[in-house]
Amino acid sequence: MSTEWIGYKWLAEHYQITPVQEFQITSEIGAARRSVVTEGKTLEIYPAGSRQEPTLQAHLTYAIRQEGVHLEFLARLFDVLPQGELAAWLNSERTGQYARRVGFLYEWLTGRQIAGVGAVTGGNYVDAIDSEAYFAATIPTRNQRWRVRDNLPGNRDFCPLIRRTPEVKAAQDYDCAARLDELNAEFGDNVLMRSAVWLTIKESKSSFAIEHEQDQLDRIRRFAAVMERRIGEYPALLSPDTLAELQREIVSERSTISRFGLRASPVFVGETHRFEQIVHYVAPHWDRLRDLLHGLEVFLERTAGQSSVIRAGAAAFAFVFIHPLADGNGRIHRFIINDVLRRDGAVPRPFILPISAVITEKPQNIARYDHILECFSKPLMRRYGNLCEFAPSRTLYPDGIQSNFEFAGYDAALPAWRYPDLTVQVEYMADIIDKTIRQEMRTEAGILQEWTTARRMVKDIIDGPDADIDRIIRSIRDNQGAVSNKLRKEFPILENDQIVADLVDSLKTAFKTFDSGSSR
Repeated sequence: MSTEWIGYKWLAEHYQITPVQEFQITSEIGAARRSVVTEGKTLEIYPAGSRQEPTLQAHLTYAIRQEGVHLEFLARLFDVLPQGELAAWLNSERTGQYARRVGFLYEWLTGRQIAGVGAVTGGNYVDAIDSEAYFAATIPTRNQRWRVRDNLPGNRDFCPLIRRTPEVKAAQDYDCAARLDELNAEFGDNVLMRSAVWLTIKESKSSFAIEHEQDQLDRIRRFAAVMERRIGEYPALLSPDTLAELQREIVSERSTISRFGLRASPVFVGETHRFEQIVHYVAPHWDRLRDLLHGLEVFLERTAGQSSVIRAGAAAFAFVFIHPLADGNGRIHRFIINDVLRRDGAVPRPFILPISAVITEKPQNIARYDHILECFSKPLMRRYGNLCEFAPSRTLYPDGIQSNFEFAGYDAALPAWRYPDLTVQVEYMADIIDKTIRQEMRTEAGILQEWTTARRMVKDIIDGPDADIDRIIRSIRDNQGAVSNKLRKEFPILENDQIVADLVDSLKTAFKTFDSGSSR
């Protein structure tokens, strides 16, 4: 016996539409009322009394009311839905809130006005999306034709949705500045400010490590300098000129790219296995990049004044899924996190959160980061992976890239790229930001505090420049209290056993974990 669906699933079957992103809530008719939650998705089962009439009006009204707004699905539905069928419903229910919301969403998503349906003249204004259920625009705009408050957080070209799950609500209330104040109270302003320099370098180094380029020392230092100087300072972070400047700082001069900035060629994320190319993700067509990036700018404008953590997480992952550059997308994606936090005043200068250090801290952290990326990429490739091909010969594209990669699904996949659900990505980034401040930054401040104490105590025993003192401290600590012959030759004062004993006692006092080594 086949399942009797209601809402979005009924519409999907009736109009033969399969979205890339799964429905978070699905509904069916069953023996008794119950809810089943599996891997974050909810199946709502209703008794026969909840059965809907087999019409667009009944099931789309139910879907919007009970299952929320799924922009990707609605874009696909409105692309195939006969206008006459929709017009008949809207004309029969002129002031109904769900009819008005559907009429507004149709024209907003398609850019087409529904023929034969006049402006609504009665009824109170209603929100396009439920601001209690979704992260919505800070200041809605009024659509007089439908008497709808447009509180969508983006525009037609790009509009991510973030559901207000318990984790997102917690992120909404997260106060980065308060957490930094706690660190300041624990370690003091001087230690925390001095740790900022090291944290900037660590973020750059870890960001390159995620891209498996941790040996690029000059580029790591350059990127750290750019972060220190330019985070929160670009007039238009997502403009082609800004992205080109950032890309120059992080891509090797020996790169095959001949033109920096927005790509004019196909790009995919993949790997070679036994001489066979495996594609994990395909990015949007290069002709769509300016519109998608402008839509992301609109998202940041329309949500201004709201949670910086949510905005930073959404903007960063939106950028990496748009993948507008031929190379360097991952590092700029992580740059954006700190940039939004700085612009919003959530993390004051000179602090740069070492997000990448937390991501690379251990293998399971990297695996979790990859999983969050795959929450969007895997469904896309399940649907369109069979449209990827590698041609026998390469094509030279305007940006100097030569590629034999071809993808026949750019138009079909566009609604998924335009209207991503970034809820899990925002939840993830909120957790990473919290771990960065509470654990990573606390650890670094603690190390600096211990090192400062050790240096002071050593200088009470022997004198010398900081560089020499640090060299002695590091060597004795790393060797668990032993003084190497090399160190004795370098510093003859260490031939004195009493001085060495005093130094070791001082370092044991200064460092909580004397034999753990240090990166300082």
